[in-house]
Amino acid sequence: MSIAANADQFKHNFREEAREILVDLESALLELNGNRGDRELVGRIFRALHTIKGSGAMFGFEDLATFTHNLESAFDEVRNGRLQITSELIDLTLSALDQIRAMLEEGTGIAPPPDPVACAEILAKARHLTGKTDTHKAKKSSEAAPPAATGPLHEWLIHFAPGADLMRCGANPLLLLRELRQLGGLSVKASLGAIPPLAELDPERCYVSWEMVLATASPKEAVLDVFIFVEDTCELQIEPIATPVAPLETAASASPAAASASSATGTAPSEASCTADAIAKALDDKRAQSGGRREYDKADTASSLRVPAAKLDQFVDLVGEMVTVQARLSELAARRDDPEIASVSEEIERLTSALRENSMTIRMMPIRNTFEKFRRLVHDLARDLGKNVDLTIEGAETELDKTVIDQLSDPLMHLIRNSMDHGIESPETRMAHGKPPIATIHLSARHSGASVLIGVSDDGGGINAEAVRARAIERGLTTAEAQLSEQEIFSFIFQAGFSTAKQVTDVSGRGVGMDVVRQRVESLRGTIDISSQPGHGTCVTLRLPLTLAIIDGLLVTVGEAFYVLPLATTLECIELTQADIDRANGKHVANVRGEVVPYIRLREHFNIRTRRPEIEQIMIVETDQGRYGFVVDQVLGDCQTVIKNLGRFYRHVQVVSGATILGNGTVALIVDPERLVADAVRALTIGARTPAQQANHRLAPPRTREASAPAGKEIETPQRSERC
Repeated sequence: MSIAANADQFKHNFREEAREILVDLESALLELNGNRGDRELVGRIFRALHTIKGSGAMFGFEDLATFTHNLESAFDEVRNGRLQITSELIDLTLSALDQIRAMLEEGTGIAPPPDPVACAEILAKARHLTGKTDTHKAKKSSEAAPPAATGPLHEWLIHFAPGADLMRCGANPLLLLRELRQLGGLSVKASLGAIPPLAELDPERCYVSWEMVLATASPKEAVLDVFIFVEDTCELQIEPIATPVAPLETAASASPAAASASSATGTAPSEASCTADAIAKALDDKRAQSGGRREYDKADTASSLRVPAAKLDQFVDLVGEMVTVQARLSELAARRDDPEIASVSEEIERLTSALRENSMTIRMMPIRNTFEKFRRLVHDLARDLGKNVDLTIEGAETELDKTVIDQLSDPLMHLIRNSMDHGIESPETRMAHGKPPIATIHLSARHSGASVLIGVSDDGGGINAEAVRARAIERGLTTAEAQLSEQEIFSFIFQAGFSTAKQVTDVSGRGVGMDVVRQRVESLRGTIDISSQPGHGTCVTLRLPLTLAIIDGLLVTVGEAFYVLPLATTLECIELTQADIDRANGKHVANVRGEVVPYIRLREHFNIRTRRPEIEQIMIVETDQGRYGFVVDQVLGDCQTVIKNLGRFYRHVQVVSGATILGNGTVALIVDPERLVADAVRALTIGARTPAQQANHRLAPPRTREASAPAGKEIETPQRSERC
């Protein structure tokens, strides 16, 4: 790979790291806005700005480094008590972060280019706040040490050995040492033992390592931040020296460049000699305390590896294909009476299962970053709408498939915007109703079986169900005579173009946002539930699958058709005989250990006209509506199901979430229990039937009881009962 290609890859890695730092920085700023006396938050913000500035200059982002330097200076003034935290400073820094993000993404097409006018205004305001009229270039600012942090001095023993690929990626170790000098007094000793003969020397590789003693008042986190972008490609040890000593003046005056040059020539000035002696003594003391030289511990370095999402998706797709092939092998082994093939099949099944579990784990990510970025949205909307709103977060460590997380941003954004504009009242209105003037929007996430529940709730005025119903009648979505439940009334909110707002604002009112929420959640095979109490608030819950690739399922048959039920929601299987039907007077209910459980005949629901077996099976599943049963002919067993999309021609099919290919090449449909039950309940509640049910009733005459039929004759299916 060429040097230019390596440099591009390293810039890409820098962008990835910087994006995470910016998310954390934005979250810290908004947190500081509510707790302006938190010195730890101030230090956290300063270190983040310093890291972006220093690393940006090192990797070629000169404009970004110069721009960030002015913000760093402002928060250095705050850190030293010379500048107060104000709303103006918070808003200015948030605006600056938008420009930093634009500079970071410049040329990638991800974000619009930075605005030079806005950047100039931000710099002018920053210089006005700090009282400084000039700004340093990135290169000079990296060499000029800012005011040192106040507090007691601590000494750190630092071992830094660049990896073989560090310089190939465009990094310069000397710039890292210059960054360390800004933190305090630095003593440097270069180790040249690894330099090979000239004929074997690779000019793109760094053979020098450094032993350093840093005397600083900054915490260890600040030292680690210097190496944050290269910690995966170097050996790094940072350990405290037991007995604190005064900072070494000679060490502080010796530049890393001079130390490295003197080491390279084999000579050293007297200052460097003193420094080397001091370091050697410190190293000897440290080794004596620890019982000798400690070998470099691989576990001390970050063991993570960044992989492009496209490669990860391709890997999971290949694992899915392997699962399908393994199913074919298992079926082949079952048909042949060959112990050797059966043994190989079992071993392949075990390995494939482990590989599948690991591939799914790799794609799981905490939802924290998605939640945290909405703090800025709430802050800006509250300012624009003249409202006081606090965002609270629960379950941020809940893990979800990366593909699902990537598609969650838009639905959550629209839900929050709708809540801010329509749900949350003005401070005056809230106080008049006995509420605190500061409203709350709560984001939550938790696991529920094979699903994740994402909640967006507020303590605002709630949803006026009558207003929604009146608007639905006005638009012809229902009739005045229709008897609708509250959930059915709320479902109109997600219709395209539906809105109860009397006027359109910049935030909402066009009836587009909630339609986007519905479409995106349905594309993820999820469901939406709304609960609201007038005057007390609204809660919208999104139920989403943990993963979109592979699930554990139960394979069942109805006639000659194969179906898969998600194993996570399936509780048990019981038999259904003619005697059981007679005892229920033909109603679609079963007695399960004293509990009456309604059931749905898949044969009727999907209009399958085949002979019903004498003994059927009821698969009991857990849904939001409670426990329901699905009547099938036979249960074949559990299987690992690779989910395949049905395609755009079947995008309106709601009760089936996808399909899979069985080992014998047969296609099996994956049933969505939640939607199937909701579809059946809705059909009975509003007195309507699905197209499949209507076709079924046209084909089969109404009957109140099923009777046995002679062999060879088709059994007529009964009319759909009043209950499931």
